Amino acid sequence: QVQLAESGGGLVQAGGSLRLSCAASGRPSRYPVMGWFRQAPGNEREFVASIYWSGGRTSYADSVKRRFTISTDNADNTVYLQMNDLKPEDTAVYYCAARSSLTMTTRGPSWDRWGQGTQVTVSS
Repeated sequence: QVQLAESGGGLVQAGGSLRLSCAASGRPSRYPVMGWFRQAPGNEREFVASIYWSGGRTSYADSVKRRFTISTDNADNTVYLQMNDLKPEDTAVYYCAARSSLTMTTRGPSWDRWGQGTQVTVSS
């Protein structure tokens, strides 16, 4: 199993930046794909970005391309989400997720482990 703990959320003005962190403990090696999802009030949880621990390929939702960057620090078993040029519509609870399969997917139910989430609020 792997345990995921997010941090770094907060309140920021539109146009600002935040960096979210996801610390993975336990057996992160069993989960080769890591990702971020978000859920705004009244909305379904949606895919934001994903990455392999081994590096290389990444995937982003169209709504965050060129603004958000996902990365990993394998030495610390940490996944980051750098969020720039934030917009009010980015306001949501952001969740870190781990997937045991070798393939990426944007479908939330196909991910195996989830963190508790961290709130990001962007004011206009």
